[in-house]
Amino acid sequence: MSRNLIKAGHDLVVYNRTRSLARKCGASDESRRYRSEAAAGVEVLITMLADDRAVQDVIFEPGAAIESLPEGAVHISMSTISVDLSRGLAKSHANKHQNYIAAPVFGRPDAAAAGKLFIVSADQVNQSRNAAACSPRWGKELS
Repeated sequence: MSRNLIKAGHDLVVYNRTRSLARKCGASDESRRYRSEAAAGVEVLITMLADDRAVQDVIFEPGAAIESLPEGAVHISMSTISVDLSRGLAKSHANKHQNYIAAPVFGRPDAAAAGKLFIVSADQVNQSRNAAACSPRWGKELS
């Protein structure tokens, strides 16, 4: 997914707890050491994490992304998470004047590389043009 965004001309900042994995995403020197650095000054923050706990750690724990994400920015959560956490994310982002889109994906790594993932996007009437500009690069959107 990240390589497809880079090919489409998007600037990318990548955070991964394992820096070598961030480099594999095509980020080169743009990988960040801390979650807060990755969210600072961006228009769109995309997370794709293993489960509720991982999302909570990245977004809410001390030094987390929600504190650095600018007002008006959008967080696209592409993880498969619980409804309760998704609602909590929407509320927390709204309290910080940020936007939230739940957009879990379905597909294998080869589908991601080919831009053929299935994306189930649940937003409030296209909250962000920046987010909308990214989605065709990933796959087919199912709203």
